[in-house]
Amino acid sequence: MKPFLNKDFLLETETAKSLYHNVASKMPIIDYHCHLSPELIAQDYQFKNITEAWLGGDHYKWRAMRANGIDESYITGVKSPEEKFAKWAETVPYTMRNPLYHWTHLELQRYFGVSEILNKQSSAIIYDTTSGLLQTPEYSVRNLLIKMNVKVVCTTDDPCDDLRFHQQLKKEGFEIPILPAFRPDAAMNVDNIKVFNQYIEKLEKIGNVSISNFNDYIASLKFRHDYFDANGCGVSDHGLEEIYADDYTQREIEMIFDKIRSGKDISPQENRQFKSAMLMQFAEWDFEKDWVQQYHLGAIRNNNMRLQNILGADVGCDSIGDFKQARSLSKFLNRLDERGHLAKTILYNLNPADNELFATMAGNFNDGKTIGKVQYGAAWWFLDQKDGMTKQINDLSNLGLLSRFVGMLTDSRSFLSFPRHEYFRRILCNLFGNEIENGEIPNDKEWMEEMMTNICFNNAKNYFGWNGII
Repeated sequence: MKPFLNKDFLLETETAKSLYHNVASKMPIIDYHCHLSPELIAQDYQFKNITEAWLGGDHYKWRAMRANGIDESYITGVKSPEEKFAKWAETVPYTMRNPLYHWTHLELQRYFGVSEILNKQSSAIIYDTTSGLLQTPEYSVRNLLIKMNVKVVCTTDDPCDDLRFHQQLKKEGFEIPILPAFRPDAAMNVDNIKVFNQYIEKLEKIGNVSISNFNDYIASLKFRHDYFDANGCGVSDHGLEEIYADDYTQREIEMIFDKIRSGKDISPQENRQFKSAMLMQFAEWDFEKDWVQQYHLGAIRNNNMRLQNILGADVGCDSIGDFKQARSLSKFLNRLDERGHLAKTILYNLNPADNELFATMAGNFNDGKTIGKVQYGAAWWFLDQKDGMTKQINDLSNLGLLSRFVGMLTDSRSFLSFPRHEYFRRILCNLFGNEIENGEIPNDKEWMEEMMTNICFNNAKNYFGWNGII
């Protein structure tokens, strides 16, 4: 019987162990999509305790605690850090076989050297040990990134963000490039006309302009897109239920925008047309600047209106949706490809029933010039676990080129989440190790090591064009 979370965790064969320990584990990390706060990095923030670092914004843990019958006052409420951590520790044993169980103990080991199992009995000593370390200079957020051998971080930023923290970090010469990513979801979401008009007012203020028609709006957003580019951005990202690719004319979009600005409701068809036009415009700009565009598709968000009314959005009440993806995704990518304006594209799928759909769709639009131009992206959100990662790797292997895959990301708000890259690498090495020892693929040591190096690091470095900054 193997000890829990030993050095060969998830590695079942000697070949898998060799691939991981001698190759994959040594590779630096490129985190090309996350939700880390650039402000905290610029401040080189020091967490006050492990509760703040772990539970401050982690909706994965919040969901588990609610499912375990923990009162909201211990989750997002007024209880003390010690009390909140004790309730999380009490919950951890019940997360067994949920990825939170592995992630929790990986993070305790990798960051703090704590090998004890977290539970009700060990809660107090682990709280004191980890909180004490977090208050030392070696555990500032910048040093947490350095400790994990991170080489690039891409944050997620609204077009109205002034990017001052990215600018500060660059000016200071922080050794890890912290780059913005253009996330214009709010700039195309017309589900709530009042909220959308408030967003336009925000855009007017930051640009010191008046936006009275659609052309004004596009010009203001283009100015922000250019501003991001001038500040090191080379990546866009969209978090959508589905791709919108309805037919529209320029005049129709102008009229829809006029209705929106006058505060009038628009029809469901007009809603989709407007979103379709905006997606196409953003994609055209991404192509012009040679950016990588990312589409995270399939989440149905903020399902629990009771909690949303109390706590707001993004509090752990999202789930997998069952949207029809194929036809509109094909239409959208084909429109761009026909014009010769399809940028490098990564497609992330949240519904596992659509894995093969996404993997085959990505393969339709490679051009024979750019290696891995359209990628079937890493297992995302609810699929970011052992089974989900394994399925994503297998589906990409079966229907595309795993060897050209740009690898893992954290997609996290937590500075303690980087062992997720290790988790992915162990799973990857185990799959290859098993198949080598089963005689399913050749034991070509040189090529296997090159593939692991590429998937873990080099593919992403080359794909995003970051050779000059790493």
